[in-house]
Amino acid sequence: MNSDIGRFSTASNTSETEASAERPAEEQKPPELVYGSTEEFLHEQLLPTYVRDVDGRAAKWCIEWYFHPEALSRVEALWRAWEHLRLDGATGISVWFKDHADHHMSVLLDPRGPFYKCDMQKHRDPEHLEPQKAPEGWFPDVRIQGT
Repeated sequence: MNSDIGRFSTASNTSETEASAERPAEEQKPPELVYGSTEEFLHEQLLPTYVRDVDGRAAKWCIEWYFHPEALSRVEALWRAWEHLRLDGATGISVWFKDHADHHMSVLLDPRGPFYKCDMQKHRDPEHLEPQKAPEGWFPDVRIQGT
């Protein structure tokens, strides 16, 4: 049975994925991306399929979401996971929603999340944590310890 839910893989792509797994590594090409950027993924896939009432009380969003480093990282992570999991025609969509979309979107939309100072009309720069540096030697550079 073929199903076309969003732009996730359909059953017909399963044999293509299995066949590529049998080829030697030098012959395999990574699958072509559906979306060319985080922003395209956000506008074309994520927001049209993950619809919530953003009222400013129970959920918040910033119209200039890209100025929030945490939001940018989370949307990028959602895109990358989606591109990978869309190839799994059996459980990919479920895994993506359960392990990725539901988790990250709950954090992003949380009134105390990265958009806590913003609303749908105005972006306000987030306040960043300003920790002090630990005393010298507490966190040695592990990249150079083994040499």
